Amino acid sequence: MERKIKKAAVLGAGVMGATIAAHLANAGISSIMLDIVPDKLTPEEEKKGLTLQHPEVRNRFALTGKQNLLRARPAALAVPDFASLIEVGNFADHMPRLAEVDWIIEVVVENLKIKQELLKKVAAARQPGSIVSTNTSGIPIKDICAGMSLEFKQHFLGTHFFNPPRYMKLLEIIPLPETLPEVVKFMAHFGERVLGKGIVYAKDTPNFIANRVGIFGMLYLMKTMVKEGYSIEEVDAITGPAMGRPKSASFGTTDLVGLDTFAHVAKNLYENATKDEMREVFRIPDFVQKMIEKNWLGNKTGQGFYKRITSEAGKEKLVLDYKTMDYRPAQKVKYPSLDAVQAAPGADKAKALIYAEDRAGQFAWKITSESLLYAARRIPEIADDICNIDNAMKWGFNWEAGPFEAWDALGVEHAVARMKQEGKSLPPLVKTLLAKKKKSFYQKKDGQLYFFDLKTGRYKRVTEKPEIILLPSLQERKKLVKSNAGASLIDMGDGVACLEFHTYMNAIAQEIIEMIHESLQIVEKDFGGMVIGNHAERFSVGANLLMLVGEIAKSNWAGIEAAIKSIQDAMMAMKYFEKPIVAAPHGMALGGGCEVCLSSHRIVAALETYMGQVEIGVGLLPGAGGNKEVYLRCIEGIPDGVTPDLLPFLRKAFETIALAKVSTSAEEARKLGFLRSADKVTANVDHLLYDAKQTVLAMVREGFRPLRPRLLPVAGDGGRAAIKYMANTMRQGGYITEYDEFIAGKLAYILTGGDVLSGALVTEQHMLDIEREAFLSLCGEKKTQDRISHLLKTNTPLRN
Repeated sequence: MERKIKKAAVLGAGVMGATIAAHLANAGISSIMLDIVPDKLTPEEEKKGLTLQHPEVRNRFALTGKQNLLRARPAALAVPDFASLIEVGNFADHMPRLAEVDWIIEVVVENLKIKQELLKKVAAARQPGSIVSTNTSGIPIKDICAGMSLEFKQHFLGTHFFNPPRYMKLLEIIPLPETLPEVVKFMAHFGERVLGKGIVYAKDTPNFIANRVGIFGMLYLMKTMVKEGYSIEEVDAITGPAMGRPKSASFGTTDLVGLDTFAHVAKNLYENATKDEMREVFRIPDFVQKMIEKNWLGNKTGQGFYKRITSEAGKEKLVLDYKTMDYRPAQKVKYPSLDAVQAAPGADKAKALIYAEDRAGQFAWKITSESLLYAARRIPEIADDICNIDNAMKWGFNWEAGPFEAWDALGVEHAVARMKQEGKSLPPLVKTLLAKKKKSFYQKKDGQLYFFDLKTGRYKRVTEKPEIILLPSLQERKKLVKSNAGASLIDMGDGVACLEFHTYMNAIAQEIIEMIHESLQIVEKDFGGMVIGNHAERFSVGANLLMLVGEIAKSNWAGIEAAIKSIQDAMMAMKYFEKPIVAAPHGMALGGGCEVCLSSHRIVAALETYMGQVEIGVGLLPGAGGNKEVYLRCIEGIPDGVTPDLLPFLRKAFETIALAKVSTSAEEARKLGFLRSADKVTANVDHLLYDAKQTVLAMVREGFRPLRPRLLPVAGDGGRAAIKYMANTMRQGGYITEYDEFIAGKLAYILTGGDVLSGALVTEQHMLDIEREAFLSLCGEKKTQDRISHLLKTNTPLRN
């Protein structure tokens, strides 16, 4: 019988347990979340007259964990409604309910004895064959289930999520020697396909893979900083985006995680990695220990390595001087290498910095070279191959490149030569690589990726998964059909093409419009359907405002109108195309990017899709049919022949656009009306193009027929008066500015069909024409021009 997880039990309702339950809910999986029974009443419970026997009291910790999910920022739940999938209970009363579930995950306090005692109760209550796992971050898996039956161990493993589970991609899977291979395989598939995780296989060693390598790097960095006399802000300037690391860099990230959590992992490594050749590095530096004693734990306590204050001068960011243990204003960091890195191509940024000869380059080399050597020594101790370590660091610490990918980027031979010159010893993996006359840890052949395997001394092919479609790999295999500076059409196979945008932040430029028209011509002749998707951080942030500003400066109103007409025509051509088009948005899908999705026949969106019509923020309105499409989605459930009151539908469309509502997830985009009931959500963004392609193929099999144009009922002058009154009320209440009210009047004019009577039927082209007229008139307004200029000056990643 095929194994499935329909319901789970989460044991522990702290931050991690509750957010794991939330992410299960995001995947449509119900759970029961249990925690301990309180031993005394709170003052609030006493006021209510409750006793220790009352269910509200006995379930308090689990109930509080669930309630906290609704206040969590960033949001743990894709939409608040999903909280209904989480039941609450306690260990004393509800353990028998474990027999109902398919997966039990333990997420209680990091205490071996407590975990062992809880698992004994689990063993007595669970159904044989159900999977049990622990989310421990460092206690040996074998110790947690010591003394359990063979059947229990066969279905037991470690499943280490990173916090917050919804957003962090990494899931480390740590099997026991006894764990059944089919259980490991199933949980890996479930974690990847259902929960959207990137899976790495770790061995049962202290803190597994990501924390072992990452915490070493952080502690070595701290000790190098103290020894060489660097400041905290200097280190963060060096170890942020310049090195392919997150913007929060080293100390900002540690503040985010919490010094207590950081110290707990380091302490566990020092106590348990007794044979580690770099064990002394895991001793917490004295200044960090003092911070912990002072409760300077980072963001959770309001101060850590950084502290933000508000004074008469405004908000100020202070940084810790670890020598005096006082806070002082953060200083601007200037090094020639950091300036040079800005001009370097993406893949060469870190290389340019690490090999620079100034003080920043020297620090970057010292910490990088030791981290690379440390990671190489961990093969095969913590993982069998370099791919698991590289993926763990990319998915768990948000590095752009893992250690071995970074080594290749630096040039293995060049890096090794410098290491030898400095007297560093090489790990067996590196020695074997060089002895085999190989120059890199990875290599590509005919679009296939291979990695160097220590055990065999040869390159092994990285396992390809059909669910992961890589557009660059397809291009390497000569699958490029057509391309220009803004977009490319690529053959995905099976009669499906993919239109990929590749402008800066995928802003909709003229080259993209041209490629849309060309792609439709090609697909009409040679393909069964088309996906619109890409691998960029953002699907599309909308129109290119910089180009618009240039045209406004030249008063090229005819050119602007022609450009808007061109993109409107492209969207209408997509909408009424005779073959299926599926948009695959992820990240930001704003303005014109949202309109591309709304003009497609179907949407398959990544869970983390932030979609909205945001043009009003820069004094504009949607110009590519977005007003029409948002309104159409609001009224499309009205049956033919029915004449309803259009005002409620009109109000929803107006609020969505006028308030520039942006979804915080694909599921919220559905609630806002951007996604229809037939549109799909994919948990794993790596599977997005595959799922979109499969949707195209399914639509073809089902006999897709192009849409037929329809007349739209509009509220006319009567509805417009009501909407303008609503906008005036919002201004009077201080919710919008006078100029926002002015723009809202133009939006009301579009959504109500212009100068027509209430209940009139208008064509889509009519709505597009008045939309274009309104857009053009706003371009000529000084306040709109000022808003656009301000946006571009502040470098906000919004282009529409």
